[in-house]
Amino acid sequence: MPQTVTGRFDDGSAYQVQVTGNADRPVVGSARAAALVELHAGELIPLTPTGPLRTVAGDDTEAVLAILRRYTYVLENH
Repeated sequence: MPQTVTGRFDDGSAYQVQVTGNADRPVVGSARAAALVELHAGELIPLTPTGPLRTVAGDDTEAVLAILRRYTYVLENH
């Protein structure tokens, strides 16, 4: 089930995306957020500040959310 995430980038630009869990289109709604996820695909990222580490893949919603939390300010996640 897709999750909606609202946040903003470091420059203050707001975004709202749906995290789809689909490997082909992990996020829908912001080209910039989609590019951010694509840029970090294949990297290890901690799911929480203390771990565990997971390889970022488009079909892994937890890893995609971790990318958004790490590189943007997530205001709301529902």
